[in-house]
Amino acid sequence: MLRPASRQCPLAVSIVALYAGLLPTPLAVADDWPQWMGPSRDNVWREDGLLDTFPAAGPKVLWRTAIAGGYAGPAIAAGRVFVTDYVTDADVKVANFERKASTGTERVLCLDEATGKVLWKHEYPVTYTIAYPAGPRCTPTVDGDRVYALGAEGNLCCLNVADGNLLWSRDLKADYDTKAALWGWASHPLVDGDRLVCVVGTEMAHAVAFDKRTGKEIWRAGKAPEQGYSPPTMIETGGKKQIVFTKPDGIYAVEPATGQILWESPYNADNGSIIMAPVQVGEYLYVGGYQEKNLLLKLGPDKPEVIWRNKPKHGVSAVNVQPFVADGLIYGFHEKGDLRAVAIPSGEVVWKGGGPLGERPQGSGTTFIVRQADRYWMFAETGDLVIAKMSPAGYSEIDRAHLLEPTNTAFGRNVVWCSPAYANRSIVVRNDKEIVRVSLAR
Repeated sequence: MLRPASRQCPLAVSIVALYAGLLPTPLAVADDWPQWMGPSRDNVWREDGLLDTFPAAGPKVLWRTAIAGGYAGPAIAAGRVFVTDYVTDADVKVANFERKASTGTERVLCLDEATGKVLWKHEYPVTYTIAYPAGPRCTPTVDGDRVYALGAEGNLCCLNVADGNLLWSRDLKADYDTKAALWGWASHPLVDGDRLVCVVGTEMAHAVAFDKRTGKEIWRAGKAPEQGYSPPTMIETGGKKQIVFTKPDGIYAVEPATGQILWESPYNADNGSIIMAPVQVGEYLYVGGYQEKNLLLKLGPDKPEVIWRNKPKHGVSAVNVQPFVADGLIYGFHEKGDLRAVAIPSGEVVWKGGGPLGERPQGSGTTFIVRQADRYWMFAETGDLVIAKMSPAGYSEIDRAHLLEPTNTAFGRNVVWCSPAYANRSIVVRNDKEIVRVSLAR
């Protein structure tokens, strides 16, 4: 029987307290951000010890380093930051559907995470033939002692993490007899075991798995009128893994080891603009392209069942921002710039609004969504970092701080369209002039 509190022995209480003080305290969780959407490719930040709100003077800037143009987000691994850019004298503020040739140099930069000092760089000449020609789109992918980078014109390279030594490279345009899509190569490569899986081309192959050590082709799959922009996406259904690819005229899945096509479904979006990676919500798989060309599939043991296709005023047509699945909903930014929550399988819009961008959303409004614990860190095209909450009941903002100036333009407004990386209680993010590391530690 427990004694009443008033009769507990002070000595016993002191001994218990002392013993508890000697026990090891749980270690704080820290993590790297080695690829697009983080270590698990799911836009979840699994760290603690973070700010609840920002200091009155703003969060502490740890360093700033000058870089050139690009939309590619950084990757962070083993104390290093990897980012790509494009150095040119040409006017890179050419947008939407206008292709304009320019010549310059694409670079892969490795920075010291603690200081921002450039440790090494790999560079090569390139001619851009694309719209939005500020620079590369794809976040580098770090895998052990190697980093993989894919440029906007299809230059794929594997570099040694330690010194930037080129281990192998592929020219996807030449190797697969194709040309860059309107907005360039934007499908972030996927490491799967010994394979590096990439969207490569059109008639010869839509997707290819390369040996990640040598660059030798292992398998190829599919054909397409154009590459599209949607990254290869690993899903699991029926206890088995599949890699799903979305292309301008369809969606299909392959067996990861062999590239054998497991199923395919027709699908299209205006201008080939399927940019988001498909998202899985339980037994359903959703993808949304431009002009509300959306598709919901119900996964099964064989070919998925089409639940609905191109359902007006439903779903979310994602442009720059990968949607996030939580609470049985899809949270994402629609092509018109509004943040919305979408129910699956109905596709009904549960709520919508401006979110971090205010009450008057604009076309292709962009805020990158990352979840941490029970809240969201959202980096907006205005250069603001926002702490917020989202739930089936709606969106609520906790705090915001301005980190970077928008250095490019789109739809007549100034924007910064670069996804950040979160690691070691900090955010690393760039525009077309600099990359910064800002502490978010409590």
